[in-house]
Amino acid sequence: MAKYERILLKLSGESLAGQAAFGIDAERMAELAGEISEIAATGVQVGLVTGGGNFFRGINSRGIERVTADHMGMLATVINALAFADALEKKGTPARVMTAIEMRQVAEAYVRRRAIAHLEKGRVVIVAGGTSNPYFSTDTAAALRALELKAQLVAKATRVDGVFDKDPLKHPDAKMFQTISYAEFLTKALGVMDASAVAMCRDNRMPIVVFNLNVRGNIMRVSMGEPMGTLIH
Repeated sequence: MAKYERILLKLSGESLAGQAAFGIDAERMAELAGEISEIAATGVQVGLVTGGGNFFRGINSRGIERVTADHMGMLATVINALAFADALEKKGTPARVMTAIEMRQVAEAYVRRRAIAHLEKGRVVIVAGGTSNPYFSTDTAAALRALELKAQLVAKATRVDGVFDKDPLKHPDAKMFQTISYAEFLTKALGVMDASAVAMCRDNRMPIVVFNLNVRGNIMRVSMGEPMGTLIH
């Protein structure tokens, strides 16, 4: 039985690119859509926020003014959201894309009450466009939407098993935390998730689970409340 009635899942743009450095890997997206469809079939309501780094990352742009670059990054998240909604519907799971930046011919404008209504009807709601504001990451957008939509958990998907004291991809002796407080995470500047997102969750007592997306079934395990990854609380 699922522990959570409603979760907010945060996926990076890079996770949708598979082994490639750019774009969308249709096979990988279909795999992820299948896992999320399995969760939705259990009755768990799923909100989804995707990054856009597989197309464009505003903070790393060169020669483009930061606000403009961030707006470009927001548009990249819309591309990913549309593709993911298509993948979900091919699995038989209804999905709705809602954007923080209005583009009526492409997707619904994000309206909190309408998003909650979609969730209650069993639709996966993919919220794109970040917060619509520059200088805010999609991690922060995920925290904000989780709070607005009254999710019970932010599930942050990564390439590693959880939160470590240093980058485990570079340091074999890195130590993983099973649980960690918001304060300790922020004090240690651990970096797997933006400080502003963690601070927002801290101020509103929203738990975060950081887990490895590359292990099949982990998304389901998170939604069932199985102890895994790192719990930030």
